[in-house]
Amino acid sequence: MNSFYLIQGSEAALADRALSKLNAQLKDENCEITNLFAGDVIVGDIADALAPSLFSERRALILRDLQDLPEESRDEISRYLAAPDASTTVIFVHKGGVKGKALLDAIKKTNPEIIACEPIKKEAEKEEFVRNLFLDNNRKATQGAVAALVGALGNDLRELQSSVGQICADAPAGVIDEIMIDKFHQSRVETTGFDVADAALDGNLSAALISLRSALETGTDPVMITSALASALRSLAKVSGVNRGAKSFEVAGQLGMAPWQIDKARRQLSRWSPAQIADAVGAVATADAEVKGAASDPIYALEKALTRITSLQSS
Repeated sequence: MNSFYLIQGSEAALADRALSKLNAQLKDENCEITNLFAGDVIVGDIADALAPSLFSERRALILRDLQDLPEESRDEISRYLAAPDASTTVIFVHKGGVKGKALLDAIKKTNPEIIACEPIKKEAEKEEFVRNLFLDNNRKATQGAVAALVGALGNDLRELQSSVGQICADAPAGVIDEIMIDKFHQSRVETTGFDVADAALDGNLSAALISLRSALETGTDPVMITSALASALRSLAKVSGVNRGAKSFEVAGQLGMAPWQIDKARRQLSRWSPAQIADAVGAVATADAEVKGAASDPIYALEKALTRITSLQSS
């Protein structure tokens, strides 16, 4: 392994995956691993962790949240960078931004292996992330399965990470397909955020509000509700541009959606115009900002958005 690694970026799920892979490699090499959180260290902690082993054993230091390192501890890293120990691997984890930039620049001068962990926004990148998670678990998944999972949980990479792990543990041997995804997530996903979204897009306000209360009572984060609404509207927008005569399985790859998702969106589209979809997207964007802190009452923000979305179909 290299002497230095720098995991940099604000996407925690990507950083977790990178750390997990490096940890596995270190354990394979029988390394003695020290984990430190930069914000908790006191003077001497880093120097002790980086001191050469008396028995010439392989050692590793994982220093998390580098941006929070106290000023008085930074010299310990600077001194080590000037004379590193060949038997030691150091993994720095920095959440991005300008905090701690001088130390970050000094680390980069050592030519570390840099693992970028910037937020993923494109659907194709999320699908690649999920596909790699399955491979990390020594499992293969069809494109339909990957698209279905991203369609359900695409705005929360950590949720995707957790779901892939659970599916790999529970699914029978063989390739994982969209039917398995539907089976394993029907009770967990579709009866929470996506039940709310389906009722809202069907114009059924009472059912949407009942589903919302049920989802919140069973622990669903309000952010996951807006995520489900946004995902459902994205599906409508994608499918609206496809020839209705085309079979769902023929355009599944082009749209990055499972055939059953396309069929459902086509059924819902009969009640929606492009202008209404755009209006609904605006309502969800407002609700998303409000549940993330722009408003004092996230539940009211969700109820207001559902009222607006369901009313659009009769306006």
